[in-house]
Amino acid sequence: MPIEDIVHPFLKFYTAAPQWVKSSLGHVYSMAPTRLRYGAKYDEFQAEINRCNDVAWTARRADEKLLDTLRWAIETVPAYAHLKAALAEVRDPSDATRLLAAFPLLEKESLKADSTRYLSSKMGPETHLMAFTGGSTSVPMKLYLEKYVSRSKDFAYNSTFDTVAGVGSGDVILALRGRSVPGAGKPGGSLWMYDPIKRYLHLSSDHLEAKYMPGYVEAIAKWKPTIIHAFPSALVPLAHWFKANPAPELVARIRAVQLFSENVYDYQVDLIREVFGCPVLLDYGHSERAVKAISLPEDSRYFFWPLYGKVELVDNDGRAITEPGVIGEIVATGFDNRVMPLIRYRTGDLAMWSKAPNTIRPGFAVVERIEGRLQEFLVCRDHRLVSICTIGAAHFEQLASADMMQFEQDTPGKATLKVMSDTELSPRARSALAAGVLAKTQGGLDIEIVRVDGIARTGSGKHKLLVQRLDLSGYLGAAHIERESDSAGTL
Repeated sequence: MPIEDIVHPFLKFYTAAPQWVKSSLGHVYSMAPTRLRYGAKYDEFQAEINRCNDVAWTARRADEKLLDTLRWAIETVPAYAHLKAALAEVRDPSDATRLLAAFPLLEKESLKADSTRYLSSKMGPETHLMAFTGGSTSVPMKLYLEKYVSRSKDFAYNSTFDTVAGVGSGDVILALRGRSVPGAGKPGGSLWMYDPIKRYLHLSSDHLEAKYMPGYVEAIAKWKPTIIHAFPSALVPLAHWFKANPAPELVARIRAVQLFSENVYDYQVDLIREVFGCPVLLDYGHSERAVKAISLPEDSRYFFWPLYGKVELVDNDGRAITEPGVIGEIVATGFDNRVMPLIRYRTGDLAMWSKAPNTIRPGFAVVERIEGRLQEFLVCRDHRLVSICTIGAAHFEQLASADMMQFEQDTPGKATLKVMSDTELSPRARSALAAGVLAKTQGGLDIEIVRVDGIARTGSGKHKLLVQRLDLSGYLGAAHIERESDSAGTL
């Protein structure tokens, strides 16, 4: 039983503790052996990952995992019981892809409407690990992972991504991934905190304006990070600062930048490479843990891990796209979640199969780039910019029953949160949401919550999480937003 899953519910108390407490407890905990922290499943996933250079073995194993997932779903998940006849025709794992095609595409709305139909009848409540989608998706949702398996799997794959980036056991990692730093919004409060467990120097993602940058630089000088983990929208302002205020003794230490969660534009990567002079690596994943992809130091395309899950591309009518160069929606079938196996799950993100040959990671599906999760900002009352992904990272439980949501802003420090739902949110839920956003923005943003019957789609049929009516072009770190109209929708 992984210690990580046992102590995870107490993470918020650890995060809120004074730095000396984190330094003491975190240092002791970091000494625990990997197997004890992440469990035996971590070692199993690592063993699979390490064999992925064997193309023939990986292809066979991927078919086996896909068939195991589909068989388990048909035999134990009510939503797929009608496919037993199709399962009876399967002779061996090579038939798994054909069986997969018999499954309907899974819409987020269907999953939200009756999630119990997608839960395995063979997995009791003690195996359920509740999670909430967040980030920049406009369709928040509650789902279930498998205790002592799903998080161990993520740790194994994230550890491999760090290995690809060249992260060593002694490296301090500068983290700008939506984390709020306790007390950062108070006069004289620290803009950073250090977590010795993962060697993360967390910088507040809620203070991206020029007046706060010297505090960030002071923390970087103190802790000397050599790797960066960041949301692109949070790192770009810091990169602009270092470009205007060179500090070669600090940036020269950075050996790799790893970007997460948001859509990434070429000019952002160019800026980061120019400033930090190192490889910029990209990660694609989501709370549902269905598929995962990374870029490589020598190739900026996205390579999907074949044993993490099965990836497909489909057109607007749900038909499979197999030819390179044609834009389609990413459809994901996740492995290793017996509690709620997500099969042919529509992610809402767009990509196209790569035309160039894959000589670096044979056997990995490769796409050119991934669209979706557009970077947008809300403006705080003191004119700080906060990424919508930073707010979404809170995964607010109160919105799990909402069909859709959208922020709208026309005044700094205030925004309207439109919630599309059949029922009104309770006063307690409204208060908790408002307090959560206020805390997440370090006291910078008040929201008014409004229930609506519908939320308009964009011309391409997608939902916008934020309708921003303020002109952001004058704010530090927001200049790149002007270019989104030139970059969005192109691959």
